[in-house]
Amino acid sequence: MARPVTLFTGQWADLPLRELAPKARSFGYDGLELCCWGDHVEVARAAEDPRYCEERRAILRENGLALYAISNHLVGQLTLDPNDQRSDAWAPAEFAGQPEAKRRWAIEEMKRTARAARNLGVQVVNGFTGSSIWHWIYPFPPVAQQDIDDGFKRFAEVWTPILDVYQENGVRFALEVHPTEIAFDLYSFQLTLDAVKRHPAFGINFDPSHLLWQGMDPAELIYAFPDRIFHVHVKDVSVNLNGRTGILSSHLPFGDPRRAWDFRSPGRGDVKFTPIIRALNHVGYSGPLSVEWEDNTMEREFGAAEAARFVRQVDFAPAAGGSFEEAFKR
Repeated sequence: MARPVTLFTGQWADLPLRELAPKARSFGYDGLELCCWGDHVEVARAAEDPRYCEERRAILRENGLALYAISNHLVGQLTLDPNDQRSDAWAPAEFAGQPEAKRRWAIEEMKRTARAARNLGVQVVNGFTGSSIWHWIYPFPPVAQQDIDDGFKRFAEVWTPILDVYQENGVRFALEVHPTEIAFDLYSFQLTLDAVKRHPAFGINFDPSHLLWQGMDPAELIYAFPDRIFHVHVKDVSVNLNGRTGILSSHLPFGDPRRAWDFRSPGRGDVKFTPIIRALNHVGYSGPLSVEWEDNTMEREFGAAEAARFVRQVDFAPAAGGSFEEAFKR
């Protein structure tokens, strides 16, 4: 079982798709996970215009690439985020400075994303949801349990109708379990899944980097939710708890060597990918391994090409015909 190796285009949205596609092929990728910003996927057009969708897919085919998923992280964040000035550029300009206007637009745009995915011929949309309760992650001043419960209830109120649209269109939504989202670790994902009553269209875009720096064993998320691993990101992180800084990272920007942790090109950090591959084999995941390339200390084209080779090297198929002990029985 050779899982497809794909490249998430979110960190390459400064390049037009026609320019990025041949690069990705030259780097060694089988396909792309297209982001819904830059010019890679225009959601409103893709939701309504089959010719536009065919044009997007044709660009990939011309370069020997397949399309396995699309991602709309930025818009998804707006559905539950406080929506301050930091995200004004992620919504139409007329909604700048209007948190609730951005939210209403984002909710409808996430529904359109399901229709866009259907028209593009993919079955998974990856993304974020934001969170109305993330700012209470440290409960001081004290936070009542009812406030937390209400946050998960609010998530269900907003996202159940969105997920219904996904199910109607034969598409699944994969939340990247990530700080600032309604689910950021194993137990918060369980609460989130319960909140939407285990909606069949709701699952996980597994990304080990965000779990490792929090102190988790990333593979445990796979074992805990074997039927909810809809998509996988390959992303690495380096953790450097040297006694001077902690995991909250002191308001230091990414790329600052004083940070306690920072993202790294796959294979260059502390994520142990072999246990992750074993866990994916155990749960029967056969979808793409999609490189989300982020490393502020490495030239990105070198890093993307190296990452494609690394993923092919680390991936392996499960044992065929049972365990090795079967040979003795035969």
